[in-house]
Amino acid sequence: MKSKEELLKELSDCVVEMKDNLVGGVAKEYIEAGYPALDGITEGLVDGMQRTADLYEQEEYFIPELLICSDAMYNGLDVLRPHLEKTESREKHKVVIGVVEGDTHDIGKNLVRIMLEAAGYEMHDLGRDVALRSFVDKAKEIKADVIAMSTLMSTTMPGMSQVIEMLIAEGLRDKVKVIVGGAPISPTFAQKIGADGYSATAVEAVKLVNRLMGVESEKIGA
Repeated sequence: MKSKEELLKELSDCVVEMKDNLVGGVAKEYIEAGYPALDGITEGLVDGMQRTADLYEQEEYFIPELLICSDAMYNGLDVLRPHLEKTESREKHKVVIGVVEGDTHDIGKNLVRIMLEAAGYEMHDLGRDVALRSFVDKAKEIKADVIAMSTLMSTTMPGMSQVIEMLIAEGLRDKVKVIVGGAPISPTFAQKIGADGYSATAVEAVKLVNRLMGVESEKIGA
């Protein structure tokens, strides 16, 4: 029988290598071996999407490759997700995600959305160039647990602080966690504006939200 590490690598490789027709078989083998479904998702499929994102940033992969890789990830999810029923018996946490106003770069945001969705979160994607008020309005509408904001432009960074200020003004700040990310963002900036966390990659974003929502203990081996 293959080790857990071997199968996790195969799941990751299937995504990166666009083997959307083979990943389901690997996922089935992983489950039949008795390994945790959540680890298969986060450390296998999600890891593969992060590697794909790196290739995209290096301009070795482009949008068509990204789409096929995401198809492979979802094919693997179709096999693994049914085995998460015990951890999903709780109500899903709701996440509002978007790229802040003034920025239209959304590949990083899309990867974070895909990976959080894969990890069992209910995602509400506002898209790119999102009006700051929209983050707050959507959070109020759906009673969101988390607002996730990203940007690749330093000129739009102040908007993140403004969203937090709006949450405070609305009396919602203690009800909604705020995480930020993107190339110009740093842990220092996140702390300065009063955000609850920062992540440099989509994989780290999943771990961060798990921790903030108190579900980190469900991610065996994290």
